[in-house]
Amino acid sequence: MSFFKKLKEKFTQQTDSVSEKFKDGLEKTRNSFQGKVNELISRYRKVDEDFFEELEEVLIGADVGFTTVMELIDELKKEVKLRNIQDPSEVQVVISEKLVDIYNSGEEQISALNIEDGRLNIILFVGVNGVGKTTTIGKLANKLKNEGKSVILAAGDTFRAGAIEQLEVWGERSGVPVVKQTAGSDPAAVIFDAVQSAKAKNADVLICDTAGRLQNKVNLMKELEKVKRVIEREVPFAPHEVLLALDATTGQNAMAQAKEFSKATNVTGIALTKLDGTAKGGIVLAIRNELNIPVKLVGLGEKIDDLQEFDAESYVYGLFSDVIDQED
Repeated sequence: MSFFKKLKEKFTQQTDSVSEKFKDGLEKTRNSFQGKVNELISRYRKVDEDFFEELEEVLIGADVGFTTVMELIDELKKEVKLRNIQDPSEVQVVISEKLVDIYNSGEEQISALNIEDGRLNIILFVGVNGVGKTTTIGKLANKLKNEGKSVILAAGDTFRAGAIEQLEVWGERSGVPVVKQTAGSDPAAVIFDAVQSAKAKNADVLICDTAGRLQNKVNLMKELEKVKRVIEREVPFAPHEVLLALDATTGQNAMAQAKEFSKATNVTGIALTKLDGTAKGGIVLAIRNELNIPVKLVGLGEKIDDLQEFDAESYVYGLFSDVIDQED
């Protein structure tokens, strides 16, 4: 059974709408990427060096990242030779297989959130202003509450005008309490209060918002380190997740942000927002492969339930669904 047939069988048997969310959310990337691949395939009668050179350009154009593209092309060449593939149309299946392999290779990575029963799980969100961090926090709170967990939010971004109010709106929308102080308060003090509140209420999950911009980058990173120390002091081995919110539409700029925040906060996973808003969804692979940080959450739309845990096969289905759905 071909890889495409396996994916079709898997996703047609699913009872939930996860595959459809990935399909809908990756529509812009799929239309752009698949359209260019189809156009490339139509112009070649055989798989040769020129074909691979043009495929490189298509992949780089999808923001897969230069290093990752070079690795992917090398793997494709080996596999095409091994399988004696002559027809360019057959390369699509190999590309999909290798995209999954690339995402799942390297150091052990776990896409699921590190949340365990019987303890206070603390999730620290970091990221620059404007990437959708607070919105993602609100959607995650809603998701976890719907899964039966008691959730508390901490309004630790005390510097951005309106940040506290924005989190309160999400708290009301999700039916989740928000621990806050006045604007301009010490973020570490807010987080301390939130931890004490979460302990007293025996909460399952505490999600902490943080500042995305201060006077300069050094001050911001120092503030994040201070918040992290407060959490570590109050709850051993916490935070259990440090999620970096990145805007998928910013492409390689998102990669630069990931490198900066990783230095200060030991990022454990990426929350990739606005994936539905870009035609360059290959950034998922670049982040995973070049930074070795798993993408744990993806924003696939504006609705409150459009935040999904990342799954490599669902992602590939979203990229190739038009072809996969035609499989016999």
